[in-house]
Amino acid sequence: MTTLEISGTKDARPIVTALRWAGRHWTVVLAALVVATVLLWAIVPQLFTDFDPLAVDPAHKLKPPSAEHWFGTDQLGRDLYARIVYGARASLLGSAIAVLVGVLVGSLLGALAGWFAGFPDSLVMRGIDVVLSIPGFLLAITIVVLLGFGVWQAGIAVGLTSAATFARLIRSEVVKARTSTYVEAATTSGASTTAILWRHVIPNSIAPTIALITVQFGIAIIWIASLSFLGLGAQPPDPEWGRLVSDGRNYIATRGWLTLWPGLTVVVVVLATNHLSRHLTRRTSA
Repeated sequence: MTTLEISGTKDARPIVTALRWAGRHWTVVLAALVVATVLLWAIVPQLFTDFDPLAVDPAHKLKPPSAEHWFGTDQLGRDLYARIVYGARASLLGSAIAVLVGVLVGSLLGALAGWFAGFPDSLVMRGIDVVLSIPGFLLAITIVVLLGFGVWQAGIAVGLTSAATFARLIRSEVVKARTSTYVEAATTSGASTTAILWRHVIPNSIAPTIALITVQFGIAIIWIASLSFLGLGAQPPDPEWGRLVSDGRNYIATRGWLTLWPGLTVVVVVLATNHLSRHLTRRTSA
């Protein structure tokens, strides 16, 4: 065998290995493709549709799915597929804000409770227990009513509600990290508490939360859509998946596609994120 043939065989090995892995984990690949597609919808929606999601066309209102309008049109003649594609931006933005707020607030509270034992720990954890005792969605509604209506406000409300879940996980990880060798070495070297927390404890505690972040992102999508369905999230005429379901509910008996397609989009995206979360959980626990 020539040197060129040997080199070509070696170059092909990573591709063959990747194809074998994809064949064994095809559901993970499919879930990743769903999430990647929705992310592209949010970033560059114009690549997926030529229709303007806000363009009203009374001559084509309530048209069923066809070659021209894949998902049909709504009561104002707007292309439903285009509104779902463009609505991904509001849905994912609200969910990303929710997860970011939840991680930041939860990490701060969990780190403080786990590092400073005693009264600070008891105070924070009792407050978290109170928050967790309240139905989460009801608490999110209360917060968004206080903050005002909109995607940002809904994201912050959902994030504050989910912060308690992140705080409990981070606290447990910080308690374990507090007695570790690398933290003891940093303490002996004279590092400040703030430096130890931000350079050693929190970074090493974030890894186990990756799977939780994925799960909370899926939950946030549902909650953001639910708040928009109630009129507390995205405001018309801006498209958002929950808002689209709300707009089509009056026609559900005769024009079922108005609620079917946006509702199905939410279900598929949440199932995909949850499947990725389970895969990440298995990988991190292995």
